[in-house]
Amino acid sequence: MAKDNLYQPFEIVLREPLHTCPRSEHSHSFFEFIYIVSGTGKQCINKSKFIYKPGHLFLLTPDDSHYFEIATSTQFLFIRFNMAYIKDYKLPGDAAKHLEFILKNAAQAPGCVLKHHEDSAIVKPIMQAIISEQNKNNLYSKELLQQYINTIIVIVARNIAMNMPDEVDENTEEKTLDILQYVQTNIYFPEKLRAEAIADKMGISDTYVGRYFKKHTGESLQQYIINYKLKLIENRLLHSNMRMVEIANELGFNDESHLNRIFKKYRNINPSEFRKTGAPPAMA
Repeated sequence: MAKDNLYQPFEIVLREPLHTCPRSEHSHSFFEFIYIVSGTGKQCINKSKFIYKPGHLFLLTPDDSHYFEIATSTQFLFIRFNMAYIKDYKLPGDAAKHLEFILKNAAQAPGCVLKHHEDSAIVKPIMQAIISEQNKNNLYSKELLQQYINTIIVIVARNIAMNMPDEVDENTEEKTLDILQYVQTNIYFPEKLRAEAIADKMGISDTYVGRYFKKHTGESLQQYIINYKLKLIENRLLHSNMRMVEIANELGFNDESHLNRIFKKYRNINPSEFRKTGAPPAMA
């Protein structure tokens, strides 16, 4: 599979409307925002497919694989930036590092990264301004484009952060963020998610790691692991054709019935029914 590289801090590309996807499945070594200016179809990311329409914004992180299935003539706006751009982004204290962490964990917010109508309304004129400024290439155009991109990054990071534990923000201790990232990286390896393994990796006593995590996130370590797995299950149920047994094997459940019990316990609905309806039942 082809892999693209970026040889400058950021790049903006506006394509002419396309009727067919010019690229087969490929990946990047950089971050990429894909904004749908016009058209409809499906964005295929890491074997999952998401319907797109005008105003949708997708985020690809390094090593994500993707391609498009274009239904109607589509115009894409691509905004690409690398890790150096994030590290040079002038934010106070450790905020840039935490922003980097949030973007690296964008898998928690699959599909369109704009989860709220208010943010979509903010992003649309910014994207239009980016297109206009890119075409002008006037004095200070580069500086203006950087400001626009920075604003988009912060809006997207906020949307992604909303899916993280409530008490995790830019002030969260670095070791807590390290634990979150470790769990997400090793979510497919149950033996690495044991308290002893996490404690050993983080240099914390195995009798203290659970209390430490809950103190700084407001959520127990095991509950976070379960919730993260449930989000991955939901994503696969809604956006892939994977069978239940395949999902169970991938995420380290004993068998399909074990996955069904856990999902039913926490979502109050069977996985097969969730796949049909796309949502848990409303609370009374």
